[in-house]
Amino acid sequence: MVSGVRTPAFVSTRYLHDLKPVYDPAQLEHRIIDAIRTVVGNGRVSLHEPCFAGNEWRYLKDCLDSTFVSSVGAYVNRFESDIVAYTGTRHAVAVVNGTAALHVALRLAGVLAGDEVLVPALTFVATANAVAYCGAVPHFADSDQQRLGLNPQALREYLRASVELRNGQAVNRATGRVVRAIVPMHAFGHPVDIEGVLALARDFHLAVVEDAAESLGSWVEGKHTGTFGLMGTLSFNGNKTITTGGGGAIITNDPDIARRARHLTTTAKLPHRWEYGHDEVGFNYRMPNLNAALGCAQLEQLPGFLAAKRELYKRYQAAFSPVSDVRLVAEPAGCASNYWLQCLLLEPTEAHLRDRVLAATNDVGLMTRPAWTLLHRLAPYRDSPRMPLPVAESLERRLINLPSSPQLLSEVPS
Repeated sequence: MVSGVRTPAFVSTRYLHDLKPVYDPAQLEHRIIDAIRTVVGNGRVSLHEPCFAGNEWRYLKDCLDSTFVSSVGAYVNRFESDIVAYTGTRHAVAVVNGTAALHVALRLAGVLAGDEVLVPALTFVATANAVAYCGAVPHFADSDQQRLGLNPQALREYLRASVELRNGQAVNRATGRVVRAIVPMHAFGHPVDIEGVLALARDFHLAVVEDAAESLGSWVEGKHTGTFGLMGTLSFNGNKTITTGGGGAIITNDPDIARRARHLTTTAKLPHRWEYGHDEVGFNYRMPNLNAALGCAQLEQLPGFLAAKRELYKRYQAAFSPVSDVRLVAEPAGCASNYWLQCLLLEPTEAHLRDRVLAATNDVGLMTRPAWTLLHRLAPYRDSPRMPLPVAESLERRLINLPSSPQLLSEVPS
């Protein structure tokens, strides 16, 4: 150290005026912070906040004035009709949250206690929990490097070696359990290879229930996510593209499934003017009218939210273009992603810096988050069957979600 001068950690022992900083891991987080600040400005920034800039107050007051605040009310019916109109599905059943939607959808898809259900290892825990609620076992699948959702080609090769068809059912050779269904999840709003999933499902006799919790406003060749399989499920949690506070929906083109979903989620109550008759074990899962009123106002603003998120992606892309060792995840070819959460991927050589980046960004008030812990690492699912997961494990080590609220732009497009 030169007398009176404290030498930075990255400086070697030669004369200071001859020195140039060699590679310092801290530089990457500083470059990432600078890029984010270029887009979002100074101050504290949350990961994703709801935006209430439309008819929310008016519809909520109307709901309160009507005194119909629970699961019976005009806004529930209206919200379901609005979902149908927006997504192009034929039927929508609004429920209390996305997990409840997926639970009932799996029941209606024929998932029984003791079955196995194929789900991505890289997803929110609710995907596996809904399987467990049915008494079934989640069977974890690997991810696609570009799309982030499960990889149907890799899964096909795995199933060829591990599953056999018996009497029209796929049976896991190792466990003897029937593999009943597959749940593709559109991670962070980016559509999976859904045509590959459908082909796989046909060949292995699997029911397809799409977990579209994160992908409202995402499309594949002009068709909305959640409308390809037997059923799809949506979430309207407070951090989603639109919110009803808490809420979800089952969407389907099958009228009988829709009727059964509505019945099951309303405690399986038989219609009668005053008697309480129930013909099976149902669930108290229907969305309250208050939440639906909020959802109606939010859905009116969805095109503006999507436009803002797309513009936010473009600005992040420009800000990060000079930053080496990272890349933003872009929508797949032929798809329109809703860019629910912007995803930054560290290059594999920089994966060891993920937590350093997370700490540095959060320390300066920029809320960033990693991907979820892979589900097979969680205590309830450590013994669940799984295929090799090299891509999901790599994504888990490298993915960072950036601040993604639509109102981060100066104006939310109308």
